[in-house]
Amino acid sequence: MPAPSIATSRWANVLIVLTAFASSQAAVAQAVNKAADNSNQAEQASAPNAEDKARQWASQLEISQGIPASYTLKVLSEARYQPKVVEAVKPPKTPTVRNWDTYRGRFVEPIRIRKGVKFWLDHEEALKQAETQYGVPQEVIVAIIGVETIYGEHTGNFRVLDALSTLGFAYPQGQKDRSAFFQDELGAFFVLCQKMKLDPLEVKGSYAGAVGLGQFMPSSWLNFAVDGNGDGGIDLFHSRQDAIFSVANFLNVHGWQPGKAGRVLIETPKTPNLTELLAPDILPTFTTKTLTDKGLILKTPTQADELLAVVELARGDDPPAYVVGGQNFYAVTRYNRSAFYANAVLELAEALALRKKLTPGIRQSTGNDRPDRTQ
Repeated sequence: MPAPSIATSRWANVLIVLTAFASSQAAVAQAVNKAADNSNQAEQASAPNAEDKARQWASQLEISQGIPASYTLKVLSEARYQPKVVEAVKPPKTPTVRNWDTYRGRFVEPIRIRKGVKFWLDHEEALKQAETQYGVPQEVIVAIIGVETIYGEHTGNFRVLDALSTLGFAYPQGQKDRSAFFQDELGAFFVLCQKMKLDPLEVKGSYAGAVGLGQFMPSSWLNFAVDGNGDGGIDLFHSRQDAIFSVANFLNVHGWQPGKAGRVLIETPKTPNLTELLAPDILPTFTTKTLTDKGLILKTPTQADELLAVVELARGDDPPAYVVGGQNFYAVTRYNRSAFYANAVLELAEALALRKKLTPGIRQSTGNDRPDRTQ
């Protein structure tokens, strides 16, 4: 994929500066030549203050976290601009029509259901303990990990340093600038690596910098990950218990409430009030009585005092589907701010629970619950 010229030039400038802080004059000259070679096929464009921004960022990290700027710049001199990461966050050249049926088919499907039940049986004790402690049903925890990584099979092949540096210092122009967010995550990544004794040049994750079985961003790891197996550390790459407890803790902190509604099935709305009901989107706003008074027919029981949201699920050229989301539906959207995502997770959870009832409860150890932590 062709790299965007402005971003490439900016990243080249940043790399030159970072290398200058970390290396000898000979190494600086080598880095300058390499950066020029990497961008000689792109349009030449200026990047005002790119060098100053990189220098200031490293200094701020030293002030806030105590990580020496010289060390930060030395590590960042090893970062590589990733065109594929930039392309992944850019809007598609040809607009695509959102389709719930297509999205659903990617996640609520036989492989994730079959492997999810096995994961559940293999780690049932940890899942029971997490549910007891945090109030999040076992099937929801399993569904999150299944949607994110197919239970650890696909955790990402991008170096996190490259992904976060690229998006932090060379975020593509022409769309909402999220570079500050990724710079914050890059700082959290440096803190995480020091805290967990990880090599920042070796850690791999998604194109956005998410890591581990549950695809936690570095700041989420620092703030919400917990030690599930009691070994004194947190390893979201290898410890299934740590991942299970961390997912449950994240949902608990972000509003999961036992007994509250998740996804509430409804009959296709036939009400003139539909536009009004859809206006709050995923934010729980209406009581059950309000919805029924306005003509909605709920097919799943809800508590009288809880707030609900009416959610439209686009289906391309076909008529949309509708679902009512409760407090726990909203909590799942804190993991990924998408109604499609929350509905897929909760529907997969329902499918897992149903399949598990039909599956003999024989625990077959996979050996992944070892207490040691591989860094």
